[in-house]
Amino acid sequence: MSIVSLSTGEPTCTVEDVRAIAGANGFIIPPGGADETAFLLFANAFDATCEEVIKLPEYEDPRLKPVVVEGGARGFHQPDAKENPLNAWAHRTTLQTATAEGPLSGRTIAVKDNVSVGGLPLGLGCSPGLLKDGKHPISPIDAIVVQRLLAAGATIKGTATCENLSMFAVSYTSHSGVVHNAWLPGYATGGSSSGCGALVSIADVEELRRSGKDSRNYSLGEGVDMAVGGDQGGSIRLPAAYSGIYGLMPTHGLIPYTGIAALNPLIDHTGPMTRTVEDAALMLGVMAGYDGIDPRMTPESPMPDKVPKYLEDLQTWVAEREKMGEWTAKSAAKGLRIGILKEGFEIVGLDPAVSNVVKAAAERFRSLGAEVKEVSVSLHKHGAAIWTTAARPMMPNSISGNPPDLLSYAMPHLQPNPIGQAYYDTLVHRNPAAVNILMNAAHMQRKYGPALARKAHMHVWELRAAYDKALEEVDVLITPCNNTVGPKHPAGTAKTAENPEGFSERIMDLFEPAIGNTLNTCSFNVTGHPAMSMPVGWGKVEGSDGRLPIGMQLVGKRWDEASIFRVAKAWEVGGRWQDS
Repeated sequence: MSIVSLSTGEPTCTVEDVRAIAGANGFIIPPGGADETAFLLFANAFDATCEEVIKLPEYEDPRLKPVVVEGGARGFHQPDAKENPLNAWAHRTTLQTATAEGPLSGRTIAVKDNVSVGGLPLGLGCSPGLLKDGKHPISPIDAIVVQRLLAAGATIKGTATCENLSMFAVSYTSHSGVVHNAWLPGYATGGSSSGCGALVSIADVEELRRSGKDSRNYSLGEGVDMAVGGDQGGSIRLPAAYSGIYGLMPTHGLIPYTGIAALNPLIDHTGPMTRTVEDAALMLGVMAGYDGIDPRMTPESPMPDKVPKYLEDLQTWVAEREKMGEWTAKSAAKGLRIGILKEGFEIVGLDPAVSNVVKAAAERFRSLGAEVKEVSVSLHKHGAAIWTTAARPMMPNSISGNPPDLLSYAMPHLQPNPIGQAYYDTLVHRNPAAVNILMNAAHMQRKYGPALARKAHMHVWELRAAYDKALEEVDVLITPCNNTVGPKHPAGTAKTAENPEGFSERIMDLFEPAIGNTLNTCSFNVTGHPAMSMPVGWGKVEGSDGRLPIGMQLVGKRWDEASIFRVAKAWEVGGRWQDS
């Protein structure tokens, strides 16, 4: 068949189009000759092929059809400031199945605003002007994790504010404005799952008030028992650390990412954010397991019926120790091997007060009967550089709506506008990191070509092997999670009558509080190791007599979340973190 016969109707490409396409690829086709005529023919044939697909109706995978909920129709509203004083809610709803029976029955959940919930807007923390038609799409699907949570009896109370395009590690870049720390309004709750951190921590703040240890009475609004966060460089663990809750980034490929807006499949993770270790284990057991769609999952990923019973395992382990008389402040951690990662305490910008609190928390394991020793992984100090150069080149694809190389569900209802001046103008004084990612990717391509990213991917394997080797000697590696307590929101980020957009005039005012705060978290996104932040104490804040939580990161072997849960639970026998 000739290429001419592939084209139907009038040609849509001109010679000028062919010349522009060639120029975009950095070469020139000799004008007016046979070569140019041939490529014009090819261009029109290819365009006809494209039009054939464009005319097909969008396909909605029946596996992602929204779960039938009580009452049938799904509604939502955007809460006002009175209902949403921390600005942690993006949209409110109440979704549960008619029976609402299961392991999560009676439990309330919020999901990050990059997770598809059928019938609700998908906000991404960004201006609607960045998206097709200038509005946030109403999702026609339920993400797999949403389906599984509802099937387990959970009640979804809404979507939680996230940082602009999930591209910031503190909580003042969302289009809706700053997200306040529930422990100290005016200070960051971490990002990019910022609203999730604030909403889950509300109950702990209220508990401290009821105990009489906190007499403040500022408004908090309604919180939730649990939340679904997303993590590409620390975006579950950092807000968990800043908010005094538990935030688990599971092994890459354990929980399906299907129906969640991606940044890069290499580093995309979703996971639980909870008030207790037990709830993290419970929620993980519900969310985990192969879904047949997500290319992040591999032959190592368990089928749903083979997912470990994490909560049951933890409870059995505790019960056995209680039976042996070992569940005490002197022996609860007996037999556990704790590795204090030396390089994790040498990162740039680590507050000495944070370092001291985490070291003291790690040393507690010794008094609890564990073996505690310092472990060195020298490549850890290069982990952030490896993460950046390995992951950065593909991020513009996600920003522009291009699908990844491997087959996945690409959410066709979510269509960003083309990258251009409007993108820059919208974000440069709201979230300059999103602009910087484009600049970084272009810089890499222009100066180094693809060779640098290829080299970085090889070093990912080296880094994974280095952590694997260290974890042969210990059950978990310990590092600080947040390098400082939650910073104060920069001037200009709060929306006011004088500054209704909440734009900061100086880009560096936005960047400075975030510098270095992913240095201990992002490397595990590329190596795929599970890591959890757990609260272990308090730190003083600048500009206030208040205090904010400090998180300790526990890193485990790939597919060994059970050890992380055991280590965290044993630590608690030595006393509650709030009382430290």
